[in-house]
Amino acid sequence: MTQRDTSAALAPQVRSLLLSMPRAKLPMTYQQVAIALGLKPPGTIQRVAQALEQLMEEDVAAGQPMIAALVVSRRGDHLPAVGFFEKAVALGRFPEDVEQHHARYAEERERALNTID
Repeated sequence: MTQRDTSAALAPQVRSLLLSMPRAKLPMTYQQVAIALGLKPPGTIQRVAQALEQLMEEDVAAGQPMIAALVVSRRGDHLPAVGFFEKAVALGRFPEDVEQHHARYAEERERALNTID
């Protein structure tokens, strides 16, 4: 893939990758997704994040669990980046109260995992 890959082109590939992964391999990190899709720097994590935001929009519009909840930061807290939470709030899927975000994320991740198999 080249840097010109758009989130529109990348999003279906990210969805396909996540849906094809065994549950035991999920969640994946942004970096693992980038490597699995053969993305080359610079900007690989940003491109993955943009594709995930598109998937969030699609999933919320379809009333489906956000598959983007299956991608986390490598920070060690097993949570997505801040942008995930901001987008989930903007889409109306998460409440604005940040105190509720981690619990809401755990629920969303479980719902997304239940789409795998």
